[in-house]
Amino acid sequence: MTDKDFEKFITDSLSEDVGDGDHTSLASIPIDATNRAHLLVKDTGIIAGIELAEMIFREVDSTLKVEIFFKDGDKVKFGDIAFLVEGNSISILTAERLVLNCMQHMSAIATKTTYLNSLISDTNCKVLDTRKTTPLNRKLEKWAVKIGGGVNHRFGLYDMIMIKDNHIDFAGGITKAIQKTKKYLFQHNKNLEIIVEARSLEEVKEILNEGGIKRILLDNFNYKTTKEAVKIVGKKCQTESSGGITEKTISEYAKCGVDFISVGALTHSVLNFDLSLKAI
Repeated sequence: MTDKDFEKFITDSLSEDVGDGDHTSLASIPIDATNRAHLLVKDTGIIAGIELAEMIFREVDSTLKVEIFFKDGDKVKFGDIAFLVEGNSISILTAERLVLNCMQHMSAIATKTTYLNSLISDTNCKVLDTRKTTPLNRKLEKWAVKIGGGVNHRFGLYDMIMIKDNHIDFAGGITKAIQKTKKYLFQHNKNLEIIVEARSLEEVKEILNEGGIKRILLDNFNYKTTKEAVKIVGKKCQTESSGGITEKTISEYAKCGVDFISVGALTHSVLNFDLSLKAI
C-alpha cells in the first residue's frame, strides 16, 4: 500500500461523490465562510481511518487544519472526539461523507479484528483476512485489519499461489496441480509462496509428499480432524483453518494448534461503526 494508491482512491471517490460540484453547499453557504467540526464517536471499539481522513481533507482543501486526538488503532468509547477539523465550511462538507464512509467501515473491521484476536490471545494462532473484500476497496479494508492487529493474507491473485479445490479438480488432482505450479514458477522465474487447500487428511498427506509448500489450508475441517492434521504436518509447513469459523468457534480451532485462521467475515459482513462529523 502506497500513498499513490490512496491518492487515486481518494480522487476517484471524490469524483464519484462531488461530480461538478457540491451544489447544496455552494448554494446555501458563503464561499468564504469558515467553521469547525469534530468527529464524534458514538460507539465503542477501535478507531481506524484517521490517517486516511487527513489525506481526504488535504486533497479536498490543503488549507484545512486537522487536530488529531486519537491515532489509528486506539480504543475509543461513546462520546470521545477523535479529531477536529477547521477551515472553509464548504470544503469540510464536501469531504464529510467520504471521511465518514471510510472511517465507519474501517473502524468496524478493526474492532472486529481486535475482538477475534482477543478470543485466541492464549494461543500462538493469528487471524488472517481474505480476498472477500468490497471491489476496489481491498486496500482500505486490509489496512483496517492490520490496524486491528490482524495479518494480511495475499492482496490478490498476483502475489501468492493458492491452490484451492477448483484448481485441484480442474488440474486433475493435488499432485498434478502442485507439480504444474512448480513448473510454471520455474519457467516464469517467479518466487511466490504456495498454499494448498486440503479437504481431507488423505489430501494433507498427498500435499506433504510433494513438498515445497508454505502452508496447508484446512478447509471446513472439524476440531478432531484439524488436530489430526496439525499432528501429521508437524513442523513441515504452516497450517491454516478456514471455512465458516465464527467468534463462537475460533478459540477451539486456535487451540487445535493451527498457525493461522482466516475469517472472511472480517471484511464482508461487518456493521458500520457509528461516527458523526458535527459542527461546533
